[in-house]
Amino acid sequence: MTGTENPTTTTTTTTTDPDTAALESDLREGFFADPPTLPPRWFYDEKGSLLFDQITRVAEYYPTRAEAEILRARAGDIVGAASTVVELGAGTCEKTRVLLDVLAAGRSDARFVPLDISTEMLFETARALEQEYPGLRIDPVIGDITALEGPLPGEPGGRLVLFLGGTVGNFSESQRDGFFRMLRGIMAPGDQLAVGFDLVKSPDRLVAAYDDAAGVTAEFNLNMLDVIARTVDCTGLDRRDFRHEAVWNAEESRIEMWLRAVREVRIDFPTLGRGRTLAAGEGIRTEIARKFEPHALIDELAGHGFGGQAVWTDAAGDFGLALVVVD
Repeated sequence: MTGTENPTTTTTTTTTDPDTAALESDLREGFFADPPTLPPRWFYDEKGSLLFDQITRVAEYYPTRAEAEILRARAGDIVGAASTVVELGAGTCEKTRVLLDVLAAGRSDARFVPLDISTEMLFETARALEQEYPGLRIDPVIGDITALEGPLPGEPGGRLVLFLGGTVGNFSESQRDGFFRMLRGIMAPGDQLAVGFDLVKSPDRLVAAYDDAAGVTAEFNLNMLDVIARTVDCTGLDRRDFRHEAVWNAEESRIEMWLRAVREVRIDFPTLGRGRTLAAGEGIRTEIARKFEPHALIDELAGHGFGGQAVWTDAAGDFGLALVVVD
C-alpha cells in the first residue's frame, strides 16, 4: 500500500490520566526491549473485554468450556464454608455464577467481590449480579490484579480468592513468583485460593485455540493497538500495519501471541521522547500463555505458603483447577 492508502494515526491525550501514565510506564519497560513486549492488561478496554467474551465461545477455544465443566462438578467443594468470594479479573462472571449459586444459598452474610481493570464491564456485571442474586452482597472493585494491596475484603480465614481462566499462564516465571508472593501477603491463614490452569497438549490444538478461524482472537489482539493509540501521544501507529500471530514455544511450554509488522513501521511516542522502527516481519509480543503439567502448579504454590487441597481436571483432561489454602 502507498502512504495515502495507509495513513498513520496521531493521538493526543492528557498525561494526567492514570491509564496514560501506566501505559507509558509499560511502554518504557517493554516496547523498547528485545523483543518488544506489552502486558496483556491493555487488551481489556470495553471492546477488548467483549471480544474476549466472544473468544470463550468460539469452537477452537476449549479452556472456558473445560473449566466450566470443573466448576459445575465441584462448585460445593470449591466454595466450601467461604463467606466472601473475591474474583480476580472477573470479566462477565459467566462461569462464576455456578459458584455464586452455592455461595448465595449457603449463608445470609455472603459477599462477592468482583475485581477487574475494565470499569464499564465491571459495573455492568455487578448490576446484573445484583438483580440475579438479591440476597448476595456485591462489592465491585476496580483494580490491577498484579498490584493489589491488602487486606482483602471479608473475614480473615473465610475468604475464597478465584483466579480462573488460565490467566496464571499469562505470567512469566518471575511475574508468577511475584504474583503469588503478593497474594500470600494480602491473604490470611485459612483463606483459600482456586486457580484455573491450562494443561500441555497438542501444539496444533493449542495454536488453533489462539488463532480461531473466525478471526475473533486476531481482532482482540489488534484492538490493543487502538487502545495504545488513544491512550498515549503517538505517531505512526496503525493497526493495518500489523497482523495477528499465535505460535507454540516448546522450550518455554507456552503459546505466544504477537502483532507482526507487515511492512517497516516507525512509531514515535513524543511524551516519552522515544521511538522505534520495526522492520517487516518484526513483532510485538502481547501475550504468553503457559501450559502446565499436572501438579506442577501445586508444587509452585507450596513454595509460597499455599498448602495443596485438591486438583481437578475436566473429563477430557484438557484443563485443571487447583484449590489451595494459606498455611
